[in-house]
Amino acid sequence: MRTVALTALAPLAWGSTYAVTAELLPPDRPLLAATLRALPAGLLLLAVTRTLPRGAWWWKAAVLGALNIGVFFALLFIAAYRLPGGVAAVLGAVQPLLAAGLAVPLLGERLSGRALAAGLAGVGGVALVVLKATARLDGVGVLAGLAGAACMAAGTVLAKRWGRPEGVGPLALTGWQLTAGGLLLLPAALLAEGLPPALSATNAAGYLYLATANTALAYWLWFRGIGRLPATSVAFLGLLSPLSAAAIGWVALGQSLTLLQLLGMAVALGSVLLGQRRPAAKTPAAPAAPAAVGPEAPTASPAARR
Repeated sequence: MRTVALTALAPLAWGSTYAVTAELLPPDRPLLAATLRALPAGLLLLAVTRTLPRGAWWWKAAVLGALNIGVFFALLFIAAYRLPGGVAAVLGAVQPLLAAGLAVPLLGERLSGRALAAGLAGVGGVALVVLKATARLDGVGVLAGLAGAACMAAGTVLAKRWGRPEGVGPLALTGWQLTAGGLLLLPAALLAEGLPPALSATNAAGYLYLATANTALAYWLWFRGIGRLPATSVAFLGLLSPLSAAAIGWVALGQSLTLLQLLGMAVALGSVLLGQRRPAAKTPAAPAAPAAVGPEAPTASPAARR
């Protein structure tokens, strides 16, 4: 539960992105915001860890960086600009269901009725919190929102499947992905939005927060959790992000919460708890045979060495 609690801090921090963007950042620069979230954070972690990918991890880090950061951020902002925030949040809430489905062929996890029920309840709970009756739908925005959720789900499951290279910690792996995603976003931001405008002290403070606490620290906690928890359990924690955004809007921005929204929060939180898989109980080990000696002695399995 300590690992679950620490991992949950990541989506709780991501819930502050909307308020920071609206209050502190220059308008109409979504790709600039995405790039300055990812690239400085990735370079900072690379400087701290002084560890670069080796061998196959060059392309693996690029794939994970694209799914979890670069492509995901771009699709997220397309959906946010073409859809009301509530619709975008509901589309993002399908991520646990997609992750649960991908975990079956890629990780061999069982798709349980409990996970399906929790996923559907999570989508319903988030919808009650953020969706308004007047919400409009845009085809491109809907596709971008669903594709973004699929990217994050695939990135979460692949990060669990591939693990980490021997001797590499989650901080270095986070730096690889943030740098790869930031480098993917940089040319897109320059082509679509041009050179960045002159930044005020308020803008700089907003970007600094996004790059450090909101991205470098939060994604380190997220990838650390992926290494220690089932992928589906981690994906369900992502439902905390829209709930955090609603709570911040209520506390910091003076927005009101209705009884129906509070009910939706309770339902979504219940789905997060229901989606946390307990590890299977271990059967008692058989008494060990006398240890062999000499060249015929068996070596420890990878699981035993861990």
